[in-house]
Amino acid sequence: MGLFDRVRRLAAANINDLISKAEDPEKILEQTIIEMQEDLVQLRQAVASAIASQKRTQQQYNQAQSEANSWQQRAQLALQKGDENLAREALMRKKGYIDNSNVLKTQLDQQTAMVESLKSNLIKLESKISEAKTKKDMLKARAQAAKANEQLQGMVSRVGNTGAAAAFERMEEKVLQMEARSQAAAELAGADLESKFAALESGSDVDDELAAMKAQLLGGASQTTRLSGTQATVSALPTDAAVDAELESLKTQLDQL
Repeated sequence: MGLFDRVRRLAAANINDLISKAEDPEKILEQTIIEMQEDLVQLRQAVASAIASQKRTQQQYNQAQSEANSWQQRAQLALQKGDENLAREALMRKKGYIDNSNVLKTQLDQQTAMVESLKSNLIKLESKISEAKTKKDMLKARAQAAKANEQLQGMVSRVGNTGAAAAFERMEEKVLQMEARSQAAAELAGADLESKFAALESGSDVDDELAAMKAQLLGGASQTTRLSGTQATVSALPTDAAVDAELESLKTQLDQL
């Protein structure tokens, strides 16, 4: 393969690629419909022209047939009158019109076939245009949907490539950390409050115990006074009785503890 062939092929490929990228389906569909309608107008004009030509040929053919019949009658009249030469001349004129009508008949048959073909093509083109118009709206809708989806995918891709998604995730992690710190602070505050109440409860127990000890001490002092009086009374009793009395006093004190 020569260098120029490779360059030519590369240039053609690049041009085709540019054209393909530049083609907008919606615009191409609209332009195609316009071109088909222009073809339809031209075909209608061609059909009208063919029909007009057919009618002219038909008129010429009918006129030639009429002239041939007329010269036939004249030849018969001249022959009846005994003018054979005039009859021969009339038959020659008739032959000329017959020959002309034969040529016109051939043209008429050709024009009739052409008109029928043009009419058939006209009907087909009208049907294609109608179908194309129906498909055009559907294809335009599909093209718009595909374009919107492509743009959406591009946006998603750009968001991922620019790191926006990663930044969003970092902010989400930061919010979670803030919530965790807030929860920890609340738990610490609750623990401190619990410790204060525990101290209060503990202090109440100590106060109650202190009050009980005070009551015991006061009760012990009163008992000592009573014991002093009792000992003074018991001193006059025998020794065994004094021991018994002291033992009972100690039991009483133990019961009060």
